[in-house]
Amino acid sequence: MFSRRNRRPKTPALLQAWQSLDEGDIPAALRELRSGTDDLPLGELALVVARIAGSAGFDDLRTAADALTARPDKAGALYDFGYACIERGVPHLAIPALREALRQSPGTVVIVRELVSAYERVGRHRDAVDVLTAHESGLADWPDRYLLVFNALMAGDLALARRHHARLPDPQDAMWLPARARQRAMLERATGAGRVSPLDATDLRGWQYVIGGTVLTTLSPYGFDAGMSGRFAWLQDTHDQCLRGLVRLKAITGAAGVRPTSVSLLPDRGSRILGLAAARLLELPAKPFAPEREDTIVVAYDLNDVAGTEQGSEILGRLVERTPGQILHEHASNWTDPPLVAADSVTLLHQSATAPWDGQLSVGEDGDVDSGAPDRRPEEDIAADILAADATPDEGDGATPAEPVDRLTDFVSAVRDTWLRGNRAGLSSAGPVSSSRFL
Repeated sequence: MFSRRNRRPKTPALLQAWQSLDEGDIPAALRELRSGTDDLPLGELALVVARIAGSAGFDDLRTAADALTARPDKAGALYDFGYACIERGVPHLAIPALREALRQSPGTVVIVRELVSAYERVGRHRDAVDVLTAHESGLADWPDRYLLVFNALMAGDLALARRHHARLPDPQDAMWLPARARQRAMLERATGAGRVSPLDATDLRGWQYVIGGTVLTTLSPYGFDAGMSGRFAWLQDTHDQCLRGLVRLKAITGAAGVRPTSVSLLPDRGSRILGLAAARLLELPAKPFAPEREDTIVVAYDLNDVAGTEQGSEILGRLVERTPGQILHEHASNWTDPPLVAADSVTLLHQSATAPWDGQLSVGEDGDVDSGAPDRRPEEDIAADILAADATPDEGDGATPAEPVDRLTDFVSAVRDTWLRGNRAGLSSAGPVSSSRFL
């Protein structure tokens, strides 16, 4: 047991975090604890977390961590610490404490649920499934068996998800009805996508559609077999890539048999530029966004940019609920900080992207990295540059599977009966296809 008389941790990772705190660098301390925390001594971990929480002003977490430092073998202290970690947005730090609490109090449903919540929030869906199946005899249908189906889906285990979904009765409490509808929609989309897509551990397009109803139109041509699986980490976007996305948007609307009559322009500059280009390419009138407008394509460059506008929260709230005939297209979607809305089509997934009209980075003759000046020309002029660009796919490093347009349209043709249905609630996880990310 860790002694309270020794006020410094001994484990190397925790000692490094402690030294960062000595320097007043809370973010660095937290980075030290981003991975490899499952097997850390709980008393030492709690000591470090108590200091972090105290510096950040999180009194609830500091109190729970102090209690665990004093009694790292007490189930109640372990649970309270785990619960506080989840509430304060550090669920990975909750996992070792909640696992130990469950070991000490086997089958305690409230601990099972908190541990599952922690696993979900860090994308460890297979671990969540394992916890739930190990305690299946004590599961309630709602929420426990529902959570088992959800996590099985997010782990890519369709057989297990379908088996438990078949055993899940309709909820008696109306609060669960939206969750039930969303889960049914996911399984229906899986049936359609499974006809033309393998839905395996590398099928980014297939799983993106299953979990969010999003048709992903392009894959990153770099690093597919080196951890990225079709996603971008850091991207300097180009006019060529913007045009490529719009050309594929036109192709998938045709394959789905939808006939929009306008393009709707969102308020941020990037979305207006791309929307003007889309309107010209599709030969449709461009109009300011109106949430009640039907049969329109709403074009966003990055929905997180929309969120930053004056009316962004209201607009995204209206986009979650579907207007008949409305298609939401997002060009560059952040997969590590997903928007509140899951678009119907997305050109690419990124962790960090710089738009072509923003100041892009370049390496000077002296080797220094410089940020160029943003393109402040009128939006119509930049839209014209997009339309004059080259939509030929980037050959990349040769490791990404071939991505001809007809493969994409075949996919859309197979899923058209389940596309553009239900609400557009945002994603909370990257799903079954993992990709490398930087902190």
